[in-house]
Amino acid sequence: MKLSRDLAAFQERLGYAFADRELLIRAMTHASFGSETRPDNQRLEFLGDRVLGLVMAEAVMAQDDTAAEGQLAPRFNALVRKETCAEMARAIDLGAVLKLGKSEQVTGGRRKLALLGDGMEALIAAIYLDGGLAAAREVILRLWGDRVATVEDDARDPKTTLQEWAQARGMAPPDYEVVDRSGPDHAPVFRIRAVLEDGQAAEGEATAKRAAEQDAARHLLEALKD
Repeated sequence: MKLSRDLAAFQERLGYAFADRELLIRAMTHASFGSETRPDNQRLEFLGDRVLGLVMAEAVMAQDDTAAEGQLAPRFNALVRKETCAEMARAIDLGAVLKLGKSEQVTGGRRKLALLGDGMEALIAAIYLDGGLAAAREVILRLWGDRVATVEDDARDPKTTLQEWAQARGMAPPDYEVVDRSGPDHAPVFRIRAVLEDGQAAEGEATAKRAAEQDAARHLLEALKD
């Protein structure tokens, strides 16, 4: 099977060439585009989440062989959360090759955190099925780069960190406003804005309100660093 030009270019960005190209196509097919003849990526997403979890569990343990479980767990969570998967997806411009239904296209699906994170997990599963665990591990660790070594900072709760930042400067705790709620009732996507007393703000997105608040707080902290 010959890949389209955009998927061939995506393989180059990814740094992995599929022997079974159908797996790549399926991994990039969102449920809004799928059909009986073109399966979507939801089952791959389920598998990819587990493959990523195994690789990152091994990686955080290898990085610090003296850390207790209570130290490893938040580091692991920071590496496998949907926001991190979405960030990796953006790094390889995965959104550009997602096959989406019209409704998702017109509502900015290629930029949605949930869709990007799910697509990244599906892609990991596709690599695992195509080339085995060693291939999946190589791609994951290459894309995640030095995050494993520096994950301690990312493992801190962003909302707590942002609140501490504000209070240290005599500000009130940040407010969190629901900007938008999209998607079906069984799989909503929330967009939340975190706002400081001085007006500085940033938005985040996730499939749960608390996760969207954490994402917004994380983005605002990154802006404050800059």
